[in-house]
Amino acid sequence: MALSGKVALVTGAAQGIGRAFSEELLRQGCKVVLLDVNATAGESCKNELDTEFDSCSTLFIACDVGSEEQLKCAFTKAFECFGSLDILCNNAGVNNENNWEQTININLTSVIRGTYLALDYMNKQKGGKGGIIVNIASLAVLTLGTVSRPVPDDLTAQEGS
Repeated sequence: MALSGKVALVTGAAQGIGRAFSEELLRQGCKVVLLDVNATAGESCKNELDTEFDSCSTLFIACDVGSEEQLKCAFTKAFECFGSLDILCNNAGVNNENNWEQTININLTSVIRGTYLALDYMNKQKGGKGGIIVNIASLAVLTLGTVSRPVPDDLTAQEGS
């Protein structure tokens, strides 16, 4: 898939995998909407990317993906700014064992919401052009599981294959 001219939206874009994903999309000629709950890190990320890439190629939106209203608003702003959506990268995630509801909301519910929103914008019957959705997940749950109980044999056998 040629990426030049495509529009991508990346959640959790200010650092780590989300930032790396955003940088690569920009290198390939995409316009990238950067979503992150951390406004300071998000603005800093955009400013740094703007020194390497065209500043008109990025849009930062402070967004708590766990908030249905904020997520919908971010998709609307992205579409208003760039006129389409071709790629969604559901990357935002947390690991807060003290607040499991927040973890579920961000790591699962927001992925489902974001996917449905993206499908709506990408829907060819509604004027979209189709697109790609990338969901990023963590193996941290397996690591955490080994603290209280051993990983089942069938999981450890898969690691080497």
